Amino acid sequence: MLQLTTLVDGVREVRGLSDGTYIIGRGAACRIVLPFPEVSERHAVITVRDGQAILEDLHSANGTYVNGEEIVSQVVLDGSKVVQIGESMLRVCDDEGAAGRTDGAHAMQDGGTEPAAAEEVELQETDATAQVSGAEREMRRSVQRQIAGELLKRMDMKRLTLDGVDREGLEDTARAKIRQIIREVVSNGRLPDGIDPVRLEEDVFNEALRLGPLEDLLADETVSEIMVNGPEKVYVERRGKLELTDCQFSDDASVHAIIERIVSPLGRRIDESSPYVDARLPDGSRVNAIIAPLSLSGPVVTIRKFASKALTAADFIRFGTWTHNAAEFMRLCVLLRKNIIVAGGTGSGKTTLLNLLSGFIPHSERIITVEDAAELRLQQPHVVRLEARPANIEGKGAVTIRDLVRNCLRMRPDRIIVGECRGGEALDMLQAMNTGHDGSLTTVHANSPRDVISRLETMVLMSGMELPSAAIREQIASAVDVIIHESRLSDGSRKVVAISEVTGLEGSQIVMQDIFAFRQTGVGANGRILGEFKPTGAMPTWYDQLAGRGIHCDAAMFDPDSSAAVTLRLMK
Repeated sequence: MLQLTTLVDGVREVRGLSDGTYIIGRGAACRIVLPFPEVSERHAVITVRDGQAILEDLHSANGTYVNGEEIVSQVVLDGSKVVQIGESMLRVCDDEGAAGRTDGAHAMQDGGTEPAAAEEVELQETDATAQVSGAEREMRRSVQRQIAGELLKRMDMKRLTLDGVDREGLEDTARAKIRQIIREVVSNGRLPDGIDPVRLEEDVFNEALRLGPLEDLLADETVSEIMVNGPEKVYVERRGKLELTDCQFSDDASVHAIIERIVSPLGRRIDESSPYVDARLPDGSRVNAIIAPLSLSGPVVTIRKFASKALTAADFIRFGTWTHNAAEFMRLCVLLRKNIIVAGGTGSGKTTLLNLLSGFIPHSERIITVEDAAELRLQQPHVVRLEARPANIEGKGAVTIRDLVRNCLRMRPDRIIVGECRGGEALDMLQAMNTGHDGSLTTVHANSPRDVISRLETMVLMSGMELPSAAIREQIASAVDVIIHESRLSDGSRKVVAISEVTGLEGSQIVMQDIFAFRQTGVGANGRILGEFKPTGAMPTWYDQLAGRGIHCDAAMFDPDSSAAVTLRLMK
């Protein structure tokens, strides 16, 4: 006696087929009911006679397929032929043993128009006695790879994209497919013990359409930086300390796919001819990736996360980054349109601090930002964001920070904010500060406020203009008003360690004075740095001008012996 095995929405059913006619469709009167909108009321018919089953399409709207080919005439069914009607799979066999081979899912392309040759989803057996975490991770990764492979067979993502399916629709389709495949595997008893189907679904979905195992780390508010050193080593920074996580990728190709998923929407690329790239995530988090042949450790990805909400001056005070009076002094500097440079080492928090200072700019002003990768998130209504562009595959079309700085001078800015000066754009920035574009802000890599001057001199020379050192220093002394130096200390904490005023030029030396400074007093429990950030007693040279600008600022702000919290008052 023939037997029909059906796989409908992950549920497997076996029934005997005696001689007769079996109408297939979504209508209630059909002997084989497939209740799906893509199935016609009377879709197809199987006629069984003398131990032979013959399939025929009943002029259905979406067609009937056998082994991936749409049938146009009668087809004799046997165990080698798989019938696809919509999302449902059917196979006719002459015994139960043959029917049992249909356990699992059969490969097909999305949309029901060109099903691929049928294949079985059979998860490889894993040694159930292996209890070590490494073996468990490898088992999970093996299962995940097989589910992901089946998803690729069932979905033609390229075609869906070309058909105009938006990202939300693509994700919904992919999630439904993954859920269906996992149901099939569970119903056939092939999911190894200890693997949660819900977690497996999320892991496969993240790796297929999002950022794989990095999604959990990106959602973790305690993680400030993510470092992928090849597929098997993923480190994070929490509270300034590095930790090795148990997150792993399947292989180098999985990491490379994640990199492509990040850079492609930005119009950037990474390959052997251009093996490193800077990019950003939709939330502004900074991404750097480098691959072979430059990286010998496999694909390496570094993500510097941005907080889900912009940090405020109060947050900085709570973290111990600075004090209330220091925050008020910096708000005063921004309101007075002082040109400010935020300095510090890598990972010290310069961009975060720049974003905070930008928040002090009045909402009535036009702000233009220039960045390599757009990270700043300003809340003012009148903000124009410019982003540099790397060269294309032919080495042409690059637009540098310097190009954008020069261009934004023609865009009627009230404020110019450059994400980071690291080359010849420093000259253009200084010239802008000296030609009426006061109130500009930028960041510079430097180890101290004094080092900022040397760095600026070096970067001006990188512009190709052979200016004498005295002329460069004169430009710097005239342009820069305040330098804020932020540092990441040995205990992982980030602190503003100096706020300095550039007071002018004496001879060939630029003169500076610290207004606020951090003084370390010792090391506490667990290596925590102890110290105090307080005024030095020096008054800014322009303090006497405040009353004429309609601003009242209590001189106690600059008294190192005063603990009073001073708040600015704007006179009407």
